[in-house]
Amino acid sequence: MKGDTRFSRHGFQAGLFLLLGTLLLTACDNEPPVPVIEEPAAEEQAQSPVEPDVAEHAVTEAVEGLTAGMVNPGYQEKPDWFANTFLDIREDIDEAQAAGKRVLLYFYQDGCPYCQKLIETNFSLKDTVTRTRENYEVISINMWGDREVTDLSGALITEKEFSKALRVMFTPTLLFMDEQGEVVLRMNGYYPPHKFNAALDYAAEHDGKTPSFREYLAQVAPAPASGKLHGDPSFIAADTDLAARDSGKPLLVMFEQKECGPCDELHQDILQRPESREQLARLDVVVLDMWSKEPVRRADGKQSSVAEWARDLDVKYAPSLVFFDADNKEVFRTEAYLKAFHTQSSMDYVASRAYLEQTEFQRYIAARAEALEAKGIHIDLME
Repeated sequence: MKGDTRFSRHGFQAGLFLLLGTLLLTACDNEPPVPVIEEPAAEEQAQSPVEPDVAEHAVTEAVEGLTAGMVNPGYQEKPDWFANTFLDIREDIDEAQAAGKRVLLYFYQDGCPYCQKLIETNFSLKDTVTRTRENYEVISINMWGDREVTDLSGALITEKEFSKALRVMFTPTLLFMDEQGEVVLRMNGYYPPHKFNAALDYAAEHDGKTPSFREYLAQVAPAPASGKLHGDPSFIAADTDLAARDSGKPLLVMFEQKECGPCDELHQDILQRPESREQLARLDVVVLDMWSKEPVRRADGKQSSVAEWARDLDVKYAPSLVFFDADNKEVFRTEAYLKAFHTQSSMDYVASRAYLEQTEFQRYIAARAEALEAKGIHIDLME
């Protein structure tokens, strides 16, 4: 589409949604409606349109209107903890119930940047992963796929037929199902972590009717992450040659991401405390965006993007604190959010080189707490 015929992103998506809705509703006139549908507000909805033959040329137009920085990622690897299933949905629900869980159907398509954001941003937060794994068996469904699915009626159909029957028109779409196979909550599009976590909590406990998800969300009022990467005047720059440092100090690399509530708390609270500042002064510290394509001169002397280095180090969660000794060899790491004393102790553990004598970090923490208590310094491990 060129010139005056060019649609805006929202105008295009709305028009495509109506067109696809008409086509799919016509094909599904005899099917019962999806029980409960809760959608994010239009201005917050982030989703990738489907690619029907009737609008194949229009998909490029939609992708051009994506949120800044989003591109077609191609195939996206799923987390290895997603359920390995024969796609018999009735059997999956029974097995989940036996384990005290519910089923979460995740509909995706290759090339969906919002699916990539869900996998990389939300599922890079340990709190989110823990919530999901404790309460759900996550089953991924390719909305254009040809794998066989046994639906709730016992019929054997393809993934794309199953998706069509459930009126999946955008990706990602997530259906949270109860023990009877009823949809407790339907999420059309991408939710940022604070709302996604609320959805995980809601669908694990409620029936989708009372309260509604909107009512529940208003009650819990989760706070969004700052959406920025934190810095500090005492930290070294991200473009520093990390292998060429000559301070003699150990190196602390903080792998983080912008949408990360735990990262905000780490920098805005824990690292501002006097005890933390004392430990930070003993280290060279750099903060890196774990998904950045920007080049970094790594501690091992190689040069790559930050994302490639994080992948090589098998960094899974934000924030991850990876410590290197003065010879640039990794000696310790912490993954995800820790309380203040644990964070301070991890820095002291490396800066004091205590790891060379005490290989068990938990034993070190206990001994450190006792030593401080003996000096009259009270330690609250949950503070």
